[in-house]
Amino acid sequence: MKKAYIIVQAHNGRSMLRDLRKAGLLHIDTQQVRNDRIEGLEKTYDQISQIRSAIADLQDKKKPKEQLTLSDEVFAEVAERYQGLLESRKKLEEQISHDKIQIEALSAWGDFDPDQVRTLAMQGIKLYFYTITKKDLEKLDASIQYLPLAPVGSLEAIATVGSELPSEVSATRFYLPEYGLGFLQKRFASDQKQLSHIVQNLKHGAEYLDAFALQLKKIEMAMRFERVGESLQATEELTWICGYLPEMEVEKFTSLAASHQWAYLLDDVSEEDTPPTLVKYAKGLGIIKPVFDILGTVPGYRENDISTWFLLFFTLFFAMIIGDAGYGLIFLGAAVGLHAKQKKATTLVMLIYVLSIATLVWGSLTGTWFGSKAILVAFPFLQNLVIPSISNYPELFGLTAVDAQNQVMKFCFIIGTVQLSLACIMNIMHKIPKKDLSFVADIGWLIDILALYFIVLQLVVGEPADVMLIFSIVGIGFLLVVSFGSQAPGVPFLKGFLSGLGGFFTTFLNTISAFSNIMSYIRLFAVGMASVAIAQSFNSMASGMLSGWALPAGILILVIGHSLNLVMGLLSVVVHGVRLNLLEFSGQLGMEWTGIAYEPFAQTVEEN
Repeated sequence: MKKAYIIVQAHNGRSMLRDLRKAGLLHIDTQQVRNDRIEGLEKTYDQISQIRSAIADLQDKKKPKEQLTLSDEVFAEVAERYQGLLESRKKLEEQISHDKIQIEALSAWGDFDPDQVRTLAMQGIKLYFYTITKKDLEKLDASIQYLPLAPVGSLEAIATVGSELPSEVSATRFYLPEYGLGFLQKRFASDQKQLSHIVQNLKHGAEYLDAFALQLKKIEMAMRFERVGESLQATEELTWICGYLPEMEVEKFTSLAASHQWAYLLDDVSEEDTPPTLVKYAKGLGIIKPVFDILGTVPGYRENDISTWFLLFFTLFFAMIIGDAGYGLIFLGAAVGLHAKQKKATTLVMLIYVLSIATLVWGSLTGTWFGSKAILVAFPFLQNLVIPSISNYPELFGLTAVDAQNQVMKFCFIIGTVQLSLACIMNIMHKIPKKDLSFVADIGWLIDILALYFIVLQLVVGEPADVMLIFSIVGIGFLLVVSFGSQAPGVPFLKGFLSGLGGFFTTFLNTISAFSNIMSYIRLFAVGMASVAIAQSFNSMASGMLSGWALPAGILILVIGHSLNLVMGLLSVVVHGVRLNLLEFSGQLGMEWTGIAYEPFAQTVEEN
């Protein structure tokens, strides 16, 4: 990245921004500023978004309508009309809801005209209405004048004349409504009819959905323009702006500046700057982009690009966690279906292809097809694909379950050791050209990880190891980390050494953490085994129901059970598969994923 400054005369500031937006080259950091123009745009955006959502919610997704193109002037009239419809619908819905409550409350009292009661009150005859139990009614003082009314449900209804009931009487006051039951029922029916008419009018707005979407994009672009405009710095005569530019775009930028007669300055990015990150994927590796987009993770500008390794390990983790070749076939079918529907292989489709094939391969190697041993027995050619030592059905190959599980766990620890060691090697290769002596500390971490691997094997798998020798090697790595961990270019060796010595206890805890990081890769084995066990449980539940009249129920159990298992497997990939890449591996690399994605200030839609 290059840091770019553009300087123009003060009165040309906004025109410069419009030309810069058309070019779409410069990334400009903007603050969440507020002004009247931005607040007005936000209000308009919310209104249009609400109208579009209201129209879209009423549509039949299977029968899309042909879309109309509108000018900005015509769109303003259309938006105003549909905004009025929305407001009318809201008022009607509120009135219908209120009237419904009133009708339910009045239905037990019957239809009467409240105006007549109010007329009596004006003439000096005030009536107060109550519901009361028969028992409490009998206890009323004889001096209280009341008129008996028709019962309301299981309660007696009365109207006192001239005064309210004393507070000690257990009765419920009924307050006179504004309108009578008959009037409310008629208004309720009329409002419902009118609401239905408004809903139909809103539904007819389907042909404007694309026009609404286009206007939303225009408003988004206008809001960003205003925010960038707030980033302009100015004196009485000059105004300027600063942004970041990929080095490969420098020639385009200089040509643009020359053609518009802008004064500019290009400078290298300093350590104090926080430039955006432009991730360039190697050919074939861009399929991992949907995962990063979903996670919302961007590497820092000065951090390693691990997209290649992330894709490789994520694919392996996905395959081991899902762990079933039958599920791999389902994912493969989904990829083919999406490919056919979209008529092209998008990055998401290609990612699903890769993950499904990897799952199919791993499931074949472990002999897992929908968690069913019967399938493996019924099709002998599938057994030829199995590696017996990691099979989920080792008894078919003359092995014990413990031996097979130990091999899979060992494989998980090997993966963990390789990935964490790779992080150390990447750090070493990154630091050596910078003459950063802290690369020696990464050598120390590499030594510790390789040595701790054998401790893990002894504790979990039971493989013998020379513990004293291993701890001696770990001690050497630990000393290298303490001595060189705080070294950096320009830092005197003694100062770095003393700083590292000051973090002695933290380094000790991090060494223990390195051991636990290797151990954490056992989750690949545990989650994979859990998935197989769940599949086997549902197969067992359905096995006695796959014939006769119970066949539909048995099929339903299989479908629901395996669908649930698939969903749980996908959640496990997010929780465990992604975690191993973003925490254990990235943590060893020292990555914090605090990057800002490169998003150039650009014109996203054509303006009328």
